[in-house]
Amino acid sequence: MGFKVAPYISFRDNAAAALEFYQSVLGGSLNIMKLGDMPHPGLAEEDHAKVMHGQLDLESGFVLMASDTPSSMEYDGGQRVTVTLFGDDPDELAGLFEKLAEGGNVVEPYAQAPWGDHFGMLTDRFEVFWMLNASSSQQPAA
Repeated sequence: MGFKVAPYISFRDNAAAALEFYQSVLGGSLNIMKLGDMPHPGLAEEDHAKVMHGQLDLESGFVLMASDTPSSMEYDGGQRVTVTLFGDDPDELAGLFEKLAEGGNVVEPYAQAPWGDHFGMLTDRFEVFWMLNASSSQQPAA
């Protein structure tokens, strides 16, 4: 299998500060993309500096991800921690998405995202929130 699993933490508006703190404690390499770095029609001005995706890669191979919730979306503290599957094989992740979605609720269908990856979100039958992301240019299985 060519995928990894990582926790993904949602914040209202302080993901960057949290990730910088975690980096100061755990070390590693931190990459942060802001909401304003990607085209978002109707994005509120106060959301441009919020984190669209932050990733802390530790030397141990562990990955911690985080993002801020735009002001146009409701912040749900109950879904604060998400399980993320990520890799470079869209077909493999498409199959995992289908299996996880059985008996659950698809929040965002697994498809090619504006940033070029294949991405989808769902809540499984046990009410666990999942995000899947494949960073390959291959097409997912139909």
